[in-house]
Amino acid sequence: MALAALAACSGPPALAQQFGLMQACRGDFQAHCSGVAPGGGRIIECMRQHASELSAGCRAAIASQETKMMTKMAAKAEGGDAHVPAGVTVRRNIAYGTAPAQLMDIYAPQKPAHAPIIVMVHGGAWAFGSKTSAGVVENKVAHWLPQGFIFVSVETRLLPKADPVQQAGDVAAALASVERNAASWGGDPSKIVLMGHSAGAHLVALVTTDHALGQKVGLRPWAGTVALDSAAYDIIKIMQQPGHPPFYDKVFGKDPRFWAEASPALQLKGPVLPMLLVCSSLRSDSCPQAKAFAAKTGGKAQVLPVALKHMQIDSELGAGNDYTQQVDAFLRSIGLP
Repeated sequence: MALAALAACSGPPALAQQFGLMQACRGDFQAHCSGVAPGGGRIIECMRQHASELSAGCRAAIASQETKMMTKMAAKAEGGDAHVPAGVTVRRNIAYGTAPAQLMDIYAPQKPAHAPIIVMVHGGAWAFGSKTSAGVVENKVAHWLPQGFIFVSVETRLLPKADPVQQAGDVAAALASVERNAASWGGDPSKIVLMGHSAGAHLVALVTTDHALGQKVGLRPWAGTVALDSAAYDIIKIMQQPGHPPFYDKVFGKDPRFWAEASPALQLKGPVLPMLLVCSSLRSDSCPQAKAFAAKTGGKAQVLPVALKHMQIDSELGAGNDYTQQVDAFLRSIGLP
């Protein structure tokens, strides 16, 4: 995610100066995270939680660093990305809508035929991140493309240009575009799994439960959904808790009607596709939210607690671990590959 650039704020001074973030984000760190002990990614996670409250200067510095990172990644891709298996075809910035951010990258194996497809939505507190952010693509492509999958990484509009429900609409539009074009890529439109991490996990869950979002763009049912460590299934419940993360106030506002509209748990009004809800057992809010949501789905949603940190749940998926094997088992259970 883009906030990975904030690692500079918790690292050695020379590294912070290199990224140009220390001075821009110093006040934000003091305001929101000065009491957080360094180490273990805790400062980065704190800044991520306050993403929507960061100053304009800090946000601009992060955006600038993210642009540099994306440019570097694009240059690597042109010369052969070390994280992408040999022989993979990469098509970048394919538009699924008219907004500049409505783009997706497609990673395909050689000569795919009726290939299953994973459609991935990045995280970033609904305000940051991109389809090429660290941890979104690398291990997943390395794991699933040799098995014959096509992998699609989706970009959406972000705050303040689009609220979370509008972002979910972008995800629905991207998924509908994948369905329409899958056959031309060598993919199977009946074997698509929708996946997302963090804020992206909230978005894919909302698209899965709010059928109106899909109806607007002609979306057809897909095979299933994998939500990677969302703690935002019931926004009303979260917003009514005195200790909820402060940045949620800027993300979801003050209108209870919007909270309901943005709550996957409150949009369960029709058939539910198979879902796997991965949650970090190291967080206090993720697994309880996932279990409460799953209880409302009539057995359609499975909960998979894993002893990994929030960002590791994204970056280590596909890294040859037991967690990945359990996700593979879910994919097989819904007919993929």
